[in-house]
Amino acid sequence: MLYICQQILQMSEKVKPYKRSDLGKKEQVTQMFDTISKNYDRLNRVISFGVDVKWRKRVVSLLKKKSPKAILDIATGTGDLAIALVATGAEKIIGLDISPGMLEVGTEKVTSKKLQETIKMVVGDSENLSFEDNTFDAVTVAFGVRNFENLEKGLSEILRVLKPGGNLVILETSVPSKTPFKQGYRLYTKYILTGIGKVFSKDRNAYGYLSESASVFPHGQEFNNILAKIGFIGIENMPQTFGVASIYVATK
Repeated sequence: MLYICQQILQMSEKVKPYKRSDLGKKEQVTQMFDTISKNYDRLNRVISFGVDVKWRKRVVSLLKKKSPKAILDIATGTGDLAIALVATGAEKIIGLDISPGMLEVGTEKVTSKKLQETIKMVVGDSENLSFEDNTFDAVTVAFGVRNFENLEKGLSEILRVLKPGGNLVILETSVPSKTPFKQGYRLYTKYILTGIGKVFSKDRNAYGYLSESASVFPHGQEFNNILAKIGFIGIENMPQTFGVASIYVATK
């Protein structure tokens, strides 16, 4: 363990800013997540110290009170949240992601848990959803909205496919506002998180992108304002674990 930590610290000293390619953001994100898909779950637990599991449980708890029958989980990745959402009692859960590699891992997990009758994993673009208006009782997004190429278009699509009175629950990274958590978060995301990614991931730039995108993404009241602009009501945001993540709840 000590050797691994030394590796991470040595690598972090050499971290360079993430370089964007000539590809569009969607293509970059798809390529990146396809590359890290096999290691994604393990790395997620490491970089969040396992607390991401607790955050997802809170999302499930919030939705369980609403008794949704049909849920769309956007940016489902390897299906962690989609699988957890079974506890809401939903009859149908669709896990949608732009990365075939992530979905392949997710489908294996769904099958191993014998949940394929409830959960369907599909490739799709969050900004061009193939579903009809007013289809879902709830839409969830865990650590995915910051990867939207056009944030407002993606949120507008979510509003369109939600039924009137339907709920949107978003779990996303945010930046702590209080000392010393704010300073600690910046050090962690800039050096340690990126270093972990370089040590354990085949894509040496992936966790640089994740760190960078998390630091510049609107959060708190700024994100609330965007949701209100799109047309959502009843908007509430709940900071998690000293503000390193937030759960946003809104209604159509």
